[in-house]
Amino acid sequence: MAVRDRQEWKFFAVLPRADRRLAVAWWSALLLRGILPAVFAIAMGVLVGAVQHDHPLGGPLTLVGVTFILLQVLNPIHQAISANLGSRVAAWLNDRLTEACVRPPGMGHLEDAQLTNDLTVARDFDLGMTGPPMYLNVDFIAGSMVEMVGGLASAVVLFAYRWWAPLLLGGAWASTHWLLRESAVWKDRNTDQVQEAQRHADYAYRMAVDPPAAKELRLFGLAGWTIDRFIDRRKLLFELQYRATRLREKPVIWSVLIVVGANVVVFWTLANAASANRLDLARLVVFAQSAVGTSLIAFGGLNWAMDGASAPVAAVLKLEPAMEPAGALSRVGHRPADGLPGREIRFRHVTFAYPQAERPVLEDFDLVIPAGSSLAIVGQNGAGKTTLAKLLCRLYDPQSGAIEVDGVDLRDIEVDAWRARVTAVFQDFIRFELPLRDNVAPGGAPDAAIVAALAKAGASDLADLGTPLAKGYPGGTELSGGQWQRVALARALCSIAQGAGLVLLDEPTAQLDVRGEAEIFERVLAATRNVTTILVSHRFSTVRHADRICVLEHGHVIELGSHDELIALGGRYRTMFDLQAQRFAAGEYGDDDIDGAGEVTYESLT
Repeated sequence: MAVRDRQEWKFFAVLPRADRRLAVAWWSALLLRGILPAVFAIAMGVLVGAVQHDHPLGGPLTLVGVTFILLQVLNPIHQAISANLGSRVAAWLNDRLTEACVRPPGMGHLEDAQLTNDLTVARDFDLGMTGPPMYLNVDFIAGSMVEMVGGLASAVVLFAYRWWAPLLLGGAWASTHWLLRESAVWKDRNTDQVQEAQRHADYAYRMAVDPPAAKELRLFGLAGWTIDRFIDRRKLLFELQYRATRLREKPVIWSVLIVVGANVVVFWTLANAASANRLDLARLVVFAQSAVGTSLIAFGGLNWAMDGASAPVAAVLKLEPAMEPAGALSRVGHRPADGLPGREIRFRHVTFAYPQAERPVLEDFDLVIPAGSSLAIVGQNGAGKTTLAKLLCRLYDPQSGAIEVDGVDLRDIEVDAWRARVTAVFQDFIRFELPLRDNVAPGGAPDAAIVAALAKAGASDLADLGTPLAKGYPGGTELSGGQWQRVALARALCSIAQGAGLVLLDEPTAQLDVRGEAEIFERVLAATRNVTTILVSHRFSTVRHADRICVLEHGHVIELGSHDELIALGGRYRTMFDLQAQRFAAGEYGDDDIDGAGEVTYESLT
């Protein structure tokens, strides 16, 4: 492997990119701290020689004192530099990762299983879950490298004694790196099995500490299960890492034999030279201290610290080029989107499959949506309903076929311009821990427009516009699921007022009762009368109000028409609608039932 391809090299290359001045100060302090022990050994030898030969002690004592003070003072200074540099490295990595995740116009890179493990390592490296945070790692590396430089400097001093002494002694201590190399190979700690255990441990940890899971954990008595699962996964993770990096018995024995043998030879020759008066006391002190100092070359903490620090660096640097193509769109056009759609949106022979999927979600799919009309889409789970919304948002591009807007291939339209014309409410819509104002209009809008959107969504009395929608903030409040859905709908309605021409509603009112949903959808239809609206829902009490209804199955349109037309057709839609109506009429669903008469699905019929 080329030196530049090694993870250690990548780590050191990142230091000046994170903060050049701190990196220079870090290296300067490291080298100075590393050399000072050898200087101190020489200074002690000079002092002993001065005493032995009755020379003035002022100079030697000053040299010893200055060296000693520098040894003491530089340590905390270097620790502070390391902590700051480590924090800058962590920030630099987080910046790169954020850009790598957000920059691609699509979202395939965030749903690519092949990138998941690296993404986990890169995302969670500074949380202390799998090792020390970066600011501590950089300090550990600094301390270990100081020892390495100190050992090499001491070996250099030994050349003044015998040319072979530093080669023998330094080589013996350096051999421990080769003999124990298996204990420092990160790839053994970074296998798919290790990363899988790390992901499971992280998931259990987040379940325990994140608020959204708190209710279910307590209600279903899962607290103990969560703790046990977290402990089990962490134990497995540490066992796998230990198994990959434990000190092997034979290499340890060989290391001891080689190091002891080399030290015996060097110290025996020193003792022999001193006893034969070929080496005076001053030089004996210098060389003996240098021989001891050479031991700092030995295999040690540097290997472990480098593992923890270089892995996330390598993961981020690997993800940056990998995420760009994975999240790229097939092509990015530059045509304006003003006034689109004005005539129609057409899916023409569209085939689409998610990365690593066994079969396409949509295959040779055709559908025409007249501009300014409302279309409801129903079908079984996995039929491709949400996928249609993702394609219309250009979060993905189809593998074949085309989506045309007024006869123009969507891929030829400028992405941001098109997205400015689209607004959506997905099932998993985002809940910003921000004031109500910013939840309704994240990109900004006049307060009057925000208030009007909230009124149309039936959410006028939720809170003041400046109220944070999270109890963890001063004056904050928490909303129910149905209230949050009204906020999400208000966000879409506000976007319409700001110029959006296509509205995508993916199960937008699943947490509202039947009456509430009917009321909301009537409000939405009234607000989007001149806007193209696409609704995904299981509730036929809502679906029936759309201009046309599309029934999807296995990525194909099997029925298309108005509610009355599909009822007259007597097909799949009629069967589901009648079953829902029968259950509602029989009183199986109350007015307060959040599912209403809308949860008869394909799965209950097939």
